[in-house]
Amino acid sequence: MNKLRLFGTYLVVMAVGAVLALAVNYVIQGTFNTPEPEIESSAELPTEFGRLGEVLDLLEKEHIDRSTLNDTDMGSGAIRGMLASLNDPYASYLDPQRFGEEESKIQGVFEGIGAQVSIRDNHLTVIAPLPDTPAERAGIRAGDVILEVNGESTEHLSLQEAVSLIRGERGTTVNLLVRHANQVDPVLIPIVRGEIPLETVRFSMLDGDIGYLQISSFASTTNDHVKEAVEEYRNAGGRGMVVDLRYNPGGLLGVVVDVTSQFLEDGLVTYELDGLGNRREWEVRSGGTARDIPMVVLVNQYSASASEVFAGAIIDHNRAPVVGESTFGKGSVNTRHRLSDGSGVYYTIARWYTPNGTLIEGSGITPTIEAVNDPESETDLQLQQALELLGGQLGPASQPQF
Repeated sequence: MNKLRLFGTYLVVMAVGAVLALAVNYVIQGTFNTPEPEIESSAELPTEFGRLGEVLDLLEKEHIDRSTLNDTDMGSGAIRGMLASLNDPYASYLDPQRFGEEESKIQGVFEGIGAQVSIRDNHLTVIAPLPDTPAERAGIRAGDVILEVNGESTEHLSLQEAVSLIRGERGTTVNLLVRHANQVDPVLIPIVRGEIPLETVRFSMLDGDIGYLQISSFASTTNDHVKEAVEEYRNAGGRGMVVDLRYNPGGLLGVVVDVTSQFLEDGLVTYELDGLGNRREWEVRSGGTARDIPMVVLVNQYSASASEVFAGAIIDHNRAPVVGESTFGKGSVNTRHRLSDGSGVYYTIARWYTPNGTLIEGSGITPTIEAVNDPESETDLQLQQALELLGGQLGPASQPQF
């Protein structure tokens, strides 16, 4: 009975709250909220959990290796099984060491390969390598499926378990077995981990007085850099702007609300619904600096999470055309809890919606104008389409050249 109580200690933490990505920053892609404090359970285990005690008793009496049974390992396995039963691709369990590594990541230690990943069609899939990172330089591409990490299959790993294997100290090497999109045979790619740059905004002026604003993720400094780009645009006499969110895997919720608010007058940016139907809203914030700028937004199938929130708000407010492909469909709100032994669990607690009620998770955002780039062509047809649209808004005399 004492062993059953010990076993139950691992399980009841999730039984009470059971409802559950790789990111440089958190809250939408990755979509982690601030970690919750350690919780103590006072709930009684459901009757159905009695079977666990039965199995434990049988194993201790009859298993051929019963002398080597380990309560901690079996408890961890039971938690993993419980999370797997949720059909939640973001539900995962991390042992104390890996959970501690996640803690250091939250606190600003950014070392690894620089690739954003998520689960797509039950495969560990690269959303995008970040610009000028070890992953990009090694040949990792958007849409790659990571089959193995240092020889360990990712097939039965949770997202967080796989991510924790890929991450590591700079200067160390991780070997990824990767299947590129539209290819059959996988390739083994060794990557030396490094310090990941956090530059998220790039801006330039194109012909025709068109500003080109590329946002690669929504990090803590992104909104300030967007405001700087808008100021540069105005000083250059800009007459229209392309906001490029292609291959943007997401970022911080507060930041995407701030950035979206630069371009909208008022109303909702997004809202979430939890498992009980409770609704929480995020309104446009005052002080936007780009509300009057003619614009076109670019997205593709690897625009995820926070970038989908931005695109959905732009569409629902009829602010500007959104050009490209349907987006990734990552719109869940995840939380993480530290357990009593220093390990932790991740799971989904809510889902994001656009202002008009479009569910982002699993569906993504459909652009107002669909355009697909030809992988065999060097011409960026999506950007060309955006520039032509802006030229039409601004008049023939101002049509940009591309």
